[in-house]
Amino acid sequence: MNIATFIIKNTWRNKRRAALTSLSVAVSLFLLTTLLTALRELTVPPEDVGASLRIAVRNKISLANTLPAKQRGNIQKIPGVALVSPLTFFGGRFKEDDGIGFAQFGLDADLLIGIFGEANLPPEQFDAFKKDRRACLVGRDSATRHGMKIGDRITVKGGIYPCDLDLILAGIYYGTIDDRNLYFHHTFLDEAMGNWGQVGTWWVKVKSAEQVPEVIRAINATFANTSAEVLAETERSFQLGFISMLGNVTAFIGVLSSVVVFTLALVTTSTMSLTIRERFRELAILKALGFKNGEIAAFILAESFMLSAAGALLGVGGGWLLYSKMSVSQATAGIFPFFEVTPQIAGAGCFVAVILSLISAVPPIISACQLTVVDGLKTLD
Repeated sequence: MNIATFIIKNTWRNKRRAALTSLSVAVSLFLLTTLLTALRELTVPPEDVGASLRIAVRNKISLANTLPAKQRGNIQKIPGVALVSPLTFFGGRFKEDDGIGFAQFGLDADLLIGIFGEANLPPEQFDAFKKDRRACLVGRDSATRHGMKIGDRITVKGGIYPCDLDLILAGIYYGTIDDRNLYFHHTFLDEAMGNWGQVGTWWVKVKSAEQVPEVIRAINATFANTSAEVLAETERSFQLGFISMLGNVTAFIGVLSSVVVFTLALVTTSTMSLTIRERFRELAILKALGFKNGEIAAFILAESFMLSAAGALLGVGGGWLLYSKMSVSQATAGIFPFFEVTPQIAGAGCFVAVILSLISAVPPIISACQLTVVDGLKTLD
């Protein structure tokens, strides 16, 4: 028997305890991986390739305040601006959903591909959408979830606005960051509201990324000191503004992750301490044979590391495999369009496992090093 097999046999000598310890580490690290991934998805929203050229323009007071439609011409005249489209969140209910179900936006149908060019849509479906003011487009995820097909009549009941939208599904798009939304003609909403003349936000596409800062300054300056001042910001900043509202949620996830790690440290430390206490006589014999405290400490640390490594393989590896194969978007009703266990998150889980192996090995190492040969031999098995 060599040193390696000696360590392996000692690690798994009590197979039930070792298996339960590894499983407890695995479950805890799986939960930690899930929490860290959820925290990342909440705080680092995904971006598509065209995000760097898009600017969101909203009312400076709040998103709940609308903007006059006549602002469009002034924005279009600003140097560097390529396209301008209204984008109004309707916030209605589909069928009997208790919540919104999926987001609905009114926009300039002709500019959908120009501004949000990442959407994949057959040309004939896009043409049908542009020609009929009652037409709408739906993302593939929502279409699959609700069993929608081309030509279906879709009724969205007003929530924020006092009107219902009776729409006809003209196309199903896919390939965007979020394939759940519904898009319809903003002019249809304007008519339903009695020639409303207002928009929720403006979405601006800039000709080049270098011009974005100057265009933002120009838009803000154009409407400064007017009855409808605006706040223009990049799409990224606009997204992060929503995320800042989830401060309590992100703090809760952070605290919960800390609790998981702390509890796991207590469990593994208790298990390792119990394992070493049962082997005091064996440790005394090793010392009598000439093994030094440093070598015995290395044995204990190796055992602790093996248990944590097995748990990390099951917990972190299992989390990566599960979330890469399952449709998290459908399982969470679209709350998380993406749920990717990144290499950084997997590395964090493995790092926690290593730290746990060190922490859980400290108390038994101290006990083993303080143990004398005589006291150890007096210990009953």
